[in-house]
Amino acid sequence: MILKTVLFGHTYQFKDLKDVLAKANEEKSGDILAGIAAETAEERVAAKIVLSQIRLEDLRNNPVVPYELDEVTRIIQDDLNEPIYNAIKTWTVSELREWILDENTTEADIKKISRGLTSEMVAAVAKLMSNMDLIYAASKIRITAHCNTTIGKRGTLSARLQPNHPTDDPDGIMASVLEGLSYGSGDALIGLNPVDDSTQSVTRILKRFDEIKNRLQIPTQICVLAHVTTQMDAIKKGAPTDLIFQSIAGSEKGNTAFGFNAQTIEEARQLALTHGTAEGPNVMYFETGQGSELSSEAHNGADQVTMEARCYGFAKHFSPFLVNTVVGFIGPEYLYDGRQVSRAGLEDHFMGKLTGVSMGCDACYTNHMKADQNSIEDLAVLLTAAGCNYFMGIPHGDDVMLNYQTTGYHETAALREIYGLKAIQPFHEWLLKHEFVDQQGRLTCKAGDASALL
Repeated sequence: MILKTVLFGHTYQFKDLKDVLAKANEEKSGDILAGIAAETAEERVAAKIVLSQIRLEDLRNNPVVPYELDEVTRIIQDDLNEPIYNAIKTWTVSELREWILDENTTEADIKKISRGLTSEMVAAVAKLMSNMDLIYAASKIRITAHCNTTIGKRGTLSARLQPNHPTDDPDGIMASVLEGLSYGSGDALIGLNPVDDSTQSVTRILKRFDEIKNRLQIPTQICVLAHVTTQMDAIKKGAPTDLIFQSIAGSEKGNTAFGFNAQTIEEARQLALTHGTAEGPNVMYFETGQGSELSSEAHNGADQVTMEARCYGFAKHFSPFLVNTVVGFIGPEYLYDGRQVSRAGLEDHFMGKLTGVSMGCDACYTNHMKADQNSIEDLAVLLTAAGCNYFMGIPHGDDVMLNYQTTGYHETAALREIYGLKAIQPFHEWLLKHEFVDQQGRLTCKAGDASALL
């Protein structure tokens, strides 16, 4: 490996491949605070030049967290398709980028090659792409998954109905659910972030979700986003659930900080398959977000984009129905402003798709970040052009429980109309039956009238 280059008469020498990956990353406040970012724009360009000439086999042989120390690395490496990897291992990162962006490279071609890529390779190629490159490349790939319905088909855009409530009041939650449904939200999932993480509370909400799903015959999925072990306990005690959720990290240490390991996730998956209420086979839901490993000092000196790519490599092992990056949730310590949030959202979406997971995005921001509603609407428009599977839908885009700003019920409906998209077909037919949308999937005058579902 050549880890140096001359740029404008100055020699830039990088200490190792992890250093190259970090300094080739677009500017992120998290990398800067961690002391691993490029110090100048020139150094960033130099790192990109060096990275462009790195071979894929060098990236496989130098994971950012050593194989013997980390189960996430082991899962990513051991799941690799060896014949496909051997066919491309001498490619440079630049050659991989040009191949993906080539107009003659098909979706099937990319899906096949992705089985021979490690997460470090996925992160590396993302670092050499502009925002438009990330949109164009991601738009070539559709990843579908099936729980009770099938998400990710071309021509569709979905939403997770997120009826969070500051006290988990069942009636308040149901009011948000019914309103969201009437705006066409909820085909991806009806999923609540609970205030009370107890088994009793989670069970109560799941039973209420299951009751309304069955009473109104809604073709969708239900989940309460408690800790994975709490959900497992609820299922064992008879709670109905379609999906099991967990926030994940790109390192074993990060997952330990979240309170689980790979064995826990596999036990949860098997429990959902044998005792859950979904058709399957995809019964897991994961959330990620750049910076989580840095916040728990679990990044092993690696940059946040590379660690995020490793989240998707880990997630893929468990065949999830949904994965989404909560892209601006942590705050300006990791993504400083709207520009960095937009870049991160496009990176994450592309990397998830290239890895092979059903990818959505919580286009969001915290109130102490230099971003606003326009920032996340801009990102949602760009991600829809890139073929994003789903967004969040919460009353007025204002999460009164998690205290952050995200997309509301209207954004997904507007994006569907702008781009000529619809909800997942069985859900679209359900909306038609209740006259909330027309044949083209556009909202009617009945949209927003939750009383129609009482």
